[in-house]
Amino acid sequence: MTVGGTAEEQARARVVDAAEELFYARGVRAVGMDAVRSAAGVSLKRLYQLFPAKDHLVEEFLRRRDHAWRAALVRHADARPTPRARLLAVFDWLYEWFAEPDFRGCAFLNCFAELGGTSPAVAEAARAHKAAVRAYLGELTAATGATEPEPLADQLALLAEGAIATAAVTGSPEPARAARAAAQALLAAAGV
Repeated sequence: MTVGGTAEEQARARVVDAAEELFYARGVRAVGMDAVRSAAGVSLKRLYQLFPAKDHLVEEFLRRRDHAWRAALVRHADARPTPRARLLAVFDWLYEWFAEPDFRGCAFLNCFAELGGTSPAVAEAARAHKAAVRAYLGELTAATGATEPEPLADQLALLAEGAIATAAVTGSPEPARAARAAAQALLAAAGV
């Protein structure tokens, strides 16, 4: 939550904080605007001044989630000394995320499953997030000197996505370990 800023910025931050927690925990359709209002401590009138429609709030939640999620991943991976170690650190970071007590899978896939067919903005947010993650994996893969980094990045992205989905369904962080082992095999096969 934003500590400083104007009263409007603070109210907006509280609303998005509340929406993020509620939408991720329960799903977008299960959470009404009144629940967000109550959790944020703002009036319903103020809530609708900030976000005239629930769709606008969902879009803001996804924008914020994308930025925070990718920034955390990059910080974790980029702290490693070699390109290969950075790629494998992606799966280590996933393991830590999956082990969090409030892990409910990918917010983008969850929102896409709920609203992707009826909300072009949600569908686009999910696609943009997945493309950005894939692009980051492409950068990491290219830095390894692999002879064919693009197909390798595609394969690693699929491993990460599969691990996320499987961990959400099983409630176990172990899919990250299996995906990491598969990533090591792919890297070895690519001469990395």
